[in-house]
Amino acid sequence: MEYTNLGNTGLEVSRLCMGCLNFGTEQPWMLHDREEAQEVLDRALELGINFFDTANAYSGGESEEILGAAVAERDREELVLATKVYFPMREGPNGGGLSRKHVLDQAHASLERLDTDYIDLYQIHRWDENVPIEETLSALDRLVEEGVVRYVGASTMPAWKLMKALHEADVNNYERFVSMQCEYNLVDRHEEANVLPLCADQNLGVIPWSPLAGGFLTGKYERGEDPDEGRAATDEYTENRFTDENWAVLDVVEELAEEKDATAAQVSLAWLLRKELVDAPIVGPRTVEHLEDDVGALDVDLTDEEMERLEEPITPVWNRDIGDV
Repeated sequence: MEYTNLGNTGLEVSRLCMGCLNFGTEQPWMLHDREEAQEVLDRALELGINFFDTANAYSGGESEEILGAAVAERDREELVLATKVYFPMREGPNGGGLSRKHVLDQAHASLERLDTDYIDLYQIHRWDENVPIEETLSALDRLVEEGVVRYVGASTMPAWKLMKALHEADVNNYERFVSMQCEYNLVDRHEEANVLPLCADQNLGVIPWSPLAGGFLTGKYERGEDPDEGRAATDEYTENRFTDENWAVLDVVEELAEEKDATAAQVSLAWLLRKELVDAPIVGPRTVEHLEDDVGALDVDLTDEEMERLEEPITPVWNRDIGDV
């Protein structure tokens, strides 16, 4: 495994982050078997992955519980546990959002589910239009002062909102976001026209989610055929990736995979890993075999010409809403 620093911090993370969205029972495509989830997480640790990302809202907290149980006997000092807050955890007033009350309450609830004394990276899952960002930043700052959070980060928002948060943190001497978790892959490159230039300017770490475009970039779907498995079978957002320009990207991915004796997933991840801004793509394998295949991307080298071939079919544009991931 290779390691890098997250943004301009001293925090060392593995070049692949293990995403835990798939662990739980909330959706049909999730891995409902906790023993199987434990096997995948155990193998990730064996392969040297030390960076794990989850969220309080993933299966209503189940994901955090599964991750906490998996790492309970491991050396906590080597692990980097990241979770998120924003989406509703219950019905009624104060059940979601980024109010001081909800942020503080959910941080301590996440600590309990993760069975840990501190969270390495605590992220706002989305921007809350109903709460002043100063209130949210003050709450996050309080958690850092208490010692239950080490770093704070953000996820999925327009660049101007991220810059507003960074400015308010600087003006009020609050803890600053050190990373941005955003959708980024070979067919979803809109962030190149939004938040990625700002991350470069402000030295923020970049942790891409959906690096394989919901499985599209693995080659699991066939052009012209209706999906009968995976997230696209139940998720219109994933199926909407089935466009001519995206199929053209996949054609190049599969050509390079054959040339390099690699898989489509490995080529797609290798493209991300070669991006200077990217610290650790968040992979979400449901099996040990898929995890090992993902890690194999670290051994795939792409030339400048091959990077250009992969990027040629798409011109990045920031013009759409992002799904609630």
